[in-house]
Amino acid sequence: MALFKLQINGKSYQTEAEADTPLLWVLRDNLGLYGTKYGCGIAQCGACTVHLNGEATRSCTLPVSAIGTSKVTTIEGLSKNGDHPVQKAWDEVDVAQCGYCQAGQIMTAAALLKRKPQPTDAEIEATMSGNICRCGTYHRIKEAVKVAAKTK
Repeated sequence: MALFKLQINGKSYQTEAEADTPLLWVLRDNLGLYGTKYGCGIAQCGACTVHLNGEATRSCTLPVSAIGTSKVTTIEGLSKNGDHPVQKAWDEVDVAQCGYCQAGQIMTAAALLKRKPQPTDAEIEATMSGNICRCGTYHRIKEAVKVAAKTK
């Protein structure tokens, strides 16, 4: 076990973990940040998406030892009151059905809009295609990204 000092959601944390422990499990099991979900464990579904220095990153395969001084943002840190433009758009469009994938979807969309404030439909589709929604709400996800882009 090693001691890791992490910057998560603007706060400093210290936790012990094996160096190869995925960030997802450190967030959930060590720090009690349950918003980031486990989906596939092989970085293919997007449920575990967080921001690493502002970039959408899959946390289920990222070892905690690779974080270093990077800043991590989870769904809990995206906004204080759930009022990030993407979160508001998700509510407005009523995207979620089961909701399991939504934290990862929202984090991916927020990173896209930070990088490209007015994405085209093709850019939205290309970016969001890496996130799987088993309920099939892809049309509403795309709509919500467009709504958020208008309100940003």
